[in-house]
Amino acid sequence: MENVEELNTRDDLGFSFVLHKSGKLDILHHANVVTHFNTQKGKKVAAQLQGRSFKEQQVLMARLTGNYKRGNERH
Repeated sequence: MENVEELNTRDDLGFSFVLHKSGKLDILHHANVVTHFNTQKGKKVAAQLQGRSFKEQQVLMARLTGNYKRGNERH
């Protein structure tokens, strides 16, 4: 059985988000703002994020910011 901490670090791509009272949404990567959404789009994206698991949130934020590996990139 895998350790919960190992699962979290493997699934954590370093993204987080801040939803402001006005409805604006900031997506952060390692504590740096990388994408900003206005009120209308921010509320829509926030609703999508809040209905997903942690791993799904990470993948969605990666796709929204364009920081998503497509499988053909080398490390």
